[in-house]
Amino acid sequence: MALTRNLIRDEELGAMSDDDDSPSGKRSKLDRFPLSRWELAVSLGVFLVFSSGLFCIYITMPAAEFGKLKLPRSISDLRLLKDNLANYANEYPAQFVLGYCATYIFMQTFMIPGTIFMSLLAGALFGVIKGVVLVVFNATAGATSCFFLSKLIGRPLITWLWPDKLRFFQAEIGKRRDKLLNYMLFLRITPTLPNLFINLASPIVDVPFHIFFLATLVGLIPAAYITVRAGLAIGDLKSVKDLYDFKTLSVLFLIGFISILPTILKRKKIYE
Repeated sequence: MALTRNLIRDEELGAMSDDDDSPSGKRSKLDRFPLSRWELAVSLGVFLVFSSGLFCIYITMPAAEFGKLKLPRSISDLRLLKDNLANYANEYPAQFVLGYCATYIFMQTFMIPGTIFMSLLAGALFGVIKGVVLVVFNATAGATSCFFLSKLIGRPLITWLWPDKLRFFQAEIGKRRDKLLNYMLFLRITPTLPNLFINLASPIVDVPFHIFFLATLVGLIPAAYITVRAGLAIGDLKSVKDLYDFKTLSVLFLIGFISILPTILKRKKIYE
């Protein structure tokens, strides 16, 4: 059954490649919107449900705080938001954590940029341990929601946006079925592929959900720790680029290499 599904996917991707080489396939992507009306209606419906839930959470907050709620787009915005919300987080910890989690999961589910600022904010307001727990929980929950949303309506969108990258990812997954968890951990720990792409493409290439979930839950811990810890010294940060210097990236790739070491050793034994 799995072989049949893979053959079908190869045929679909091959057909997609032929379409790209044809005169009609060379048209602008904007002329070939990939979602049908039903798929678009489902995606809008899910978005509205999440938005309604987020709005219901926000209206339970004290009215005086609405003017301070703004998604940060820079380090300076983040410093201002942190100063505005510090007292609120101390006075209403339950409401604040609920609103923070809902916002983070919403952004992660619908691929809204800015979750890295939310991770920094967790470090600035909650400290390292609580901040890492919150970030890993929310990132995993949001990635899970994105996984199932993509499983429902994501195939035409992914093949439209990243056809070459999807073919590459499918080939790599196919070669590593016996040690797929190690490979997914490597991808999560290192910045080899964007997390957004992994969330969307994993159900398309038949990554089992339990492997996706476990790799996400464990693999995001190193990057979450680095980001949350940086939030403690948010006043010293100049830009997001300061978070991932050569030393930090080296550490992440070292941890990622350790995660795939069992696969490398197994292949070496087979060749011997």
